[in-house]
Amino acid sequence: MVDRRTFTTLLVGGIAAPKASFAQNSKAINVFYSGVGPELTLYSVDVDNAALVKRDTVSAPANIQYAWPHPSKRYLYVVSSNGGSGSTGIAGDKHVASAFRIDPATGALTPHGAPQTFPSRPIHASVDMSGEYLLTAFNNPSALSVHRINGDGTLGERVEQSDKLDTGKFAHQIRVTPDNKQVILVTRGNNAPTDNPVDPGSIKTFSFEKGVLTNLAAIQPGDGTPFGPRHLDFHPTQPWVYVSVESQNKLYVYKLDPATGISREPLFIKDTLDPSSKLRQAAGPIHVHPDGRFVYLTNRAFWLTDFEGKQVFAGGENSVAVFAIDQATGEPTRIQNADGHANYLRTFGLDSTGRILVTASVWPMPLREGTTIPAALGMFRVGGDGKLEFVRNYDIEATAKKQQFWAGMVILP
Repeated sequence: MVDRRTFTTLLVGGIAAPKASFAQNSKAINVFYSGVGPELTLYSVDVDNAALVKRDTVSAPANIQYAWPHPSKRYLYVVSSNGGSGSTGIAGDKHVASAFRIDPATGALTPHGAPQTFPSRPIHASVDMSGEYLLTAFNNPSALSVHRINGDGTLGERVEQSDKLDTGKFAHQIRVTPDNKQVILVTRGNNAPTDNPVDPGSIKTFSFEKGVLTNLAAIQPGDGTPFGPRHLDFHPTQPWVYVSVESQNKLYVYKLDPATGISREPLFIKDTLDPSSKLRQAAGPIHVHPDGRFVYLTNRAFWLTDFEGKQVFAGGENSVAVFAIDQATGEPTRIQNADGHANYLRTFGLDSTGRILVTASVWPMPLREGTTIPAALGMFRVGGDGKLEFVRNYDIEATAKKQQFWAGMVILP
């Protein structure tokens, strides 16, 4: 089993080259992976100089949707699909989970074992604390699956589940609680200001034993109609769960609960933006700092509008919201909205020491002035007060059809 601190570190993600000289007071090697279309590129990470160096690239069977490391840090599991955003067809006909072996010295990836196929597009995947199961979330239709992970790290057969599982509307993330006893499925629904029809959002919780799930609870305000949760993350030492609520641009805080997975009522609700803004926005991914003193989530604006016969950026804030966490109560206080210096920050990661943060934007964005904001990896230093200082962008060759849909840190032994 993996201890709680190691678990949290794995979540926060990473990329890196040989490390001893990179991160002070840490023996971890950080590496960063960027998935653009079906291509997964490795970058080594120099924490001291806040820099990335591009290394190797491997290919997945289809466009990369998400990836997650094994607790042993020896394998990376990648889910891919030719459906959904950036695809010629919405549904697609190729949906795959692949295992890669991770070189412990460099982070280089090698295909490992036979891929497993899915019936529809996967949107998120994670591995349980024991490293025995790959859990996958599907957004349309909303569903989940569990596959065994063999002792050698290859993917095994699917674990049969009850057809009565409550998987809600538009699942977006699946996670196992730190004690490995429950599974949380974050279902966003469709309830942004312009969505029609409207579907309720909810946080679905399940008991989890030997890969089999059983319904526990549906956590939501009222009927879930004004609630669009996207992702969550756990505090490393306290029973606090931080949830990014996409459609309403909120940060909700819950408490872990042995009966329902998380508490039925939130402890705190905070705004991720100035609530007076009238532009459509969407809160994004969320990560708690490795030391538990801060939590970060992105604000995204990526909609287009017509201007002089061309589709251009409609406006809004692309930023990383920084919250300081009260270590006695878990209450977050927003202390910064750091300019993202790119459009549509869909994923990001922190290194193992929490001294740098790397964002990943999905695609370029044309502006009214006739210029274009490139897709990029954005490098930020993290101060002792948790605030972010922008260092540089690394431009990425992404397009609307070949998107940088996932990127993240992985911490090696």
